[in-house]
Amino acid sequence: MRLPRRHPRGLHGRTRPRGPRHGLRHRQGPHPVHRPAPFYERDLDDLLAQHTASGQLRFTASYAEAADFADLHFIGVDTPQQSDGSYDLTHLMDAVRQLAPLLTRPAVVAVKSTVPVGTAPRVAELLHELAPAGDLVEVAWNPEFLRESFAIEDTLRPDRLVLGFGPGRSRAETVLREAFEGIIDAGTPTIVTDWATAELAKGAANSFLATKISFVNAMAEVCEVSGANVDELADILGHDHRIGRRGMRPGLGFGGGCLPKDLRGFIARVDELDAGQAAGILREADAVDARRHERVVTLARQELGGDVRGKRITVWGAAFKPETDDIRDSPALAVAQALHDLGASVTDPKALDNARKLHPALDYADDPIAAAQDADLLLHLTEWSAYRHIDPARLASRVASPKVIDARGTLSADAWRGAGWIYRALGRP
Repeated sequence: MRLPRRHPRGLHGRTRPRGPRHGLRHRQGPHPVHRPAPFYERDLDDLLAQHTASGQLRFTASYAEAADFADLHFIGVDTPQQSDGSYDLTHLMDAVRQLAPLLTRPAVVAVKSTVPVGTAPRVAELLHELAPAGDLVEVAWNPEFLRESFAIEDTLRPDRLVLGFGPGRSRAETVLREAFEGIIDAGTPTIVTDWATAELAKGAANSFLATKISFVNAMAEVCEVSGANVDELADILGHDHRIGRRGMRPGLGFGGGCLPKDLRGFIARVDELDAGQAAGILREADAVDARRHERVVTLARQELGGDVRGKRITVWGAAFKPETDDIRDSPALAVAQALHDLGASVTDPKALDNARKLHPALDYADDPIAAAQDADLLLHLTEWSAYRHIDPARLASRVASPKVIDARGTLSADAWRGAGWIYRALGRP
């Protein structure tokens, strides 16, 4: 099992299955101490507390303990982006090297990490070389499709299950089908395929999602110069069942630890395979996304009359999206960094601790209303629901100038304008 933010040493989960043993145990005796997760994910701490207290879930830092206990090992380690856009497989290969010498009996190693296509044979070769059990250790590829802030729902009720196997896959397939028995029996579409197709699945899915977001944001650019409304245009397009409205929300662009990294990693691997022309549309999707950040900075300068010296800007949002504390590739922080010289003050309900660590030079405030005190401009950059419920009339009395740029398009234009604010949005009148 893989959590949204992965530790380099991996995660094994123990759930007392009826079939093969798989999981992670904690050397704490019969009453393990529960500690909150080191990141925010809705309802996760409650589930961790419940299952560690029952003994169903245990944690360990010992590969030897995990190898002794389990017959099925999930590897879900981070594969961060390198400077050239490609995936860094260091954590994955390190996990394999540490686990393999301890596998003395038949086992299945199922990898969930997002990787460039062609990685599975390398993992299998390394396992067979280092594991005492040799060819009795089989490799499977089981990509995850979790959305941060919906990770529990997507784990328990996924919209599809992908199982990728190499030649002679009968035992690995049997083991994984047994492990996922409940999900499969619930009617979840289950696609059994080869290694390469399973490896491509996550990167291709995220590249498509990024392209869909960038497409509607490109339409927002057209709407701005033509006087059209991008929200209504997106609704019109979304009612076409071949297109669909889900995920096609115009705004500041995409972020987080998956879409930007997977888009660029996919492009890098396609280039390595001498199929660069196939990635042309993906390069443009990345370029459109970068332009969204630049557009907000341009609008901010326009609203401040071009002379930004001595002006105060309040930024609502640091996380890349609401209901998470993840700031990786956060569009909000990219804009805040660009406007740092203007004296921007950033606030966020969950992500300030992470933001302070990564961007210590920025100014931060815990309260969104206090953060707006004497502001010359307000930027709404992460669409937390709490921001929608702030009274714009009350807030207007605290700012130096009632001007707002709603880069997410979720504030009520009528309410803010009715309260005396100059309201600007991306692709909207």
